[in-house]
Amino acid sequence: MDLKIYKDKQEVAKQFSSYFVDQLKDRATFHVALSGGSTPKIVFDVLADNFAGKVDWSKVHFYWGDERCVPPSDDESNYKMTVEHLFSKIDVPEANIHRILGEKDPVNEALRYANLLEINLDRVDKVPQFDLVILGMGDDGHTASIFPHEIALWDAEDHCVVATHPDSGQKRVSINGKVINTAKEVAFLVTGASKAEKVEAVIEKTEGSDAYPASLVNPSSGNLVWFLDEEAASMLNQNPS
Repeated sequence: MDLKIYKDKQEVAKQFSSYFVDQLKDRATFHVALSGGSTPKIVFDVLADNFAGKVDWSKVHFYWGDERCVPPSDDESNYKMTVEHLFSKIDVPEANIHRILGEKDPVNEALRYANLLEINLDRVDKVPQFDLVILGMGDDGHTASIFPHEIALWDAEDHCVVATHPDSGQKRVSINGKVINTAKEVAFLVTGASKAEKVEAVIEKTEGSDAYPASLVNPSSGNLVWFLDEEAASMLNQNPS
């Protein structure tokens, strides 16, 4: 585990963007699963502002770790947020954007997206392998759209699952834990004081932490990197590496 702690959310976004661009070096193609949320939004702004003309975006293929079951025009759509903050500002081929069709039937879409991953990605032990999976973590310890009350979905047979938000009941399509842990690289982006308790639990492996899906992220052959701001890391005993 590589732990990186920075002053604030903006610095996390800046440092992660540099890390992301470094990952692309010497790669003919690069397959990345994106996350939604407030911190990725800032990351996309930084990538667009600082690297729009410095990266060969034609070799990057974009996917999503999860998506809300809403149309792409909906303000809750992770895809819409990414278009507004990144895709509209960089030169990326349309064929490189592989969105989850949130407007479709969730069960059918989970099957379609799982099949897409099998076709487009190399596989390890029959599981599609991303070059990089970007994750956030909720205040409840969920990651992607695997929530504590549905933690069994982590080990589901299907590469993509249909999850249900515990409060709103909203359906979401999400990759499962096997796909996350098969990735060559997994990066958590977690900021804000509201995340500090769960960050401590997950990283320090405190009692009961295995109830949080984020604690199950453990890439089998890849690297796990945490990008935290000082607020999110405030309860940790460890120092940044």
